[in-house]
Amino acid sequence: MADLLEYFGDVPSERVRMVPTPGTATEHDLLETEARTGRICELIDGVLVEKPMGWYESVLAVALGRFLGNYLEQNPRGLLSGEAGFLRTVSGRTRAPDVAFVTWERIGSHSPRRQKILPVPPDLAIEIVSEGNTPAEMDRKLREYFAAGVRLVWYIDASTRTAMSYTGPDQGEPLHEDGLLTGGDVLPGFELSLRALFAAAEDVGAGPDPPAQS
Repeated sequence: MADLLEYFGDVPSERVRMVPTPGTATEHDLLETEARTGRICELIDGVLVEKPMGWYESVLAVALGRFLGNYLEQNPRGLLSGEAGFLRTVSGRTRAPDVAFVTWERIGSHSPRRQKILPVPPDLAIEIVSEGNTPAEMDRKLREYFAAGVRLVWYIDASTRTAMSYTGPDQGEPLHEDGLLTGGDVLPGFELSLRALFAAAEDVGAGPDPPAQS
């Protein structure tokens, strides 16, 4: 088991599902597990590995999706997916970025309505890093994304309110709260300050004002 955990980037043991037996899981098992348990997993070389997504991380992903969606309404270049949007990366791997963008060119003839798993990698992959992620795991995933043909990767750290924007596995730009996420060649003209993103995420969770007491 220790070797398996190390292979996945020293992830906590509770994230590795033992059913199906590690090494035998398929995309059918991935979809069945999500439908039966509501747990989002990724398929890595025949093993189902759960994603450690918390409430705030999910809210942050939704807020980011709203900003990207507003951009795409004016610039209809492709489609966004959320945390259960499964996409194939390299052989034997099916990932579920917290937010992903795929251009129409890359989608091609693959109908999103008929695909439970899109058989192409995204152009932009976004991961909201949580306490359950490890540096080794995220580095491994980063290199896999670019090996698969992903063009831009954003890692957003909810706990430190920082981000990393990658245009290659060894080309990363650190961003602090006053920094800007930019879309580069993938989403030309898109800019979003981290401060605005975190403010929007906190507003999303605020809810309506309570009714006045009589």
